[in-house]
Amino acid sequence: MELRRLKYFVAVAEELHFGRAAARLDMAQPPLSRQIAALEKDLGVQLFDRSRSQIRLTQAGEVMLERARDMLERLDSTWREVRLIGQGGAGRLRIAFVGSATHGPMPTLIKSYRMHYPDVDLSLAAMNNAELERALIQQDIDIAIARPRLEGDDFRSALLIEEPLVLALPDNAPLAHQMPPIRLRDLAGETFVLFPRRPRPSFADHVLKTCEGEGFTPRDQVFAQDYQTAISLVSVGVGLSLVPQSVAQVKRPGVFFRPYEGHNPGTSLTIQARRDNRKPQVMNFFEVVRRFTRAPAG
Repeated sequence: MELRRLKYFVAVAEELHFGRAAARLDMAQPPLSRQIAALEKDLGVQLFDRSRSQIRLTQAGEVMLERARDMLERLDSTWREVRLIGQGGAGRLRIAFVGSATHGPMPTLIKSYRMHYPDVDLSLAAMNNAELERALIQQDIDIAIARPRLEGDDFRSALLIEEPLVLALPDNAPLAHQMPPIRLRDLAGETFVLFPRRPRPSFADHVLKTCEGEGFTPRDQVFAQDYQTAISLVSVGVGLSLVPQSVAQVKRPGVFFRPYEGHNPGTSLTIQARRDNRKPQVMNFFEVVRRFTRAPAG
C-alpha cells in the first residue's frame, strides 16, 4: 500500500468531504476520488458509505482511520528521530576523561553540551591516558579528555584549560600553615605522592621533571594509581603532592592546597577525538568546546 494513498484516505476520512479533502491536499478532486476507489479495490472492502448529501465511514473505514493515523504518526516520529540523530541532536556520545578533570571546567562543559543537546545519550567513564588512547583507537569512545594530551596526528584536539600546579598538603603538616611562601626546592626531603603508578610516562613523570627543574629528585616517593587515591593518601598524612590548580576548587577533608615558588610548567586538559570520527555528535561537541573556550579547535 502506497504511503500517499494512506494520506489521501486520512484526509477524506477526517473531512468527510472529497472537495474539502482535495483542497487540503492541494490537488484536484477527480484524482483523489480515483485514488480512494483504487485503495478500496486493493483492500477488497468499502471504506466509505457515499450518498448525494454526505459520506460516512464504514466500520472497516473507522478501523482503517485509526490504524492509518497510528502508522503515519509512527512514521513521522521515525523521520524526526532519524533526522535529529543525523544532525547530532540525538543518538549517543561516549566521553572518557582523566579523574582529575572532574574538578576543573569539564563538569560545566558537559552541562553546556547537555543544555544544547538534551536528547543525546551521554556515556561517561574515567580512564588514564593510556586507556584513553587505546579506547579512541579501538573506537570504544568518541571523546577523550586527556592530561595534558594524547600524542598522534590521527587525533583532532582542542585545548580546554591550561593551569599551574599547586601543592596538596596534609592539613596538619607544618608546611600547610607556614607563613612565608613555600619554595619547591626546600621540599627535597619530603615524601611525594605521585600518580598514576602505571603506565609510564605519565603525570607522575611530569611532576618528577618539575622537581628536577629545581635541582632535586624527591627522596621518598609513594605511587598511587589515580588522583583520588593520591589525594586520599595526602589527607591521611602519607606525604604531599603536586596537583593541577583546578582540584583546589573542591574542598577535601584533611588536605590543604597552597601555591609554591619555583619551577612551575603547569598542566593542561585537552579534548581529543579520532579525525575520521565525524559523527555529528562529535562535531557538535567540539563546537560547544569552541564556544566554551572561545578558541578555535585545531
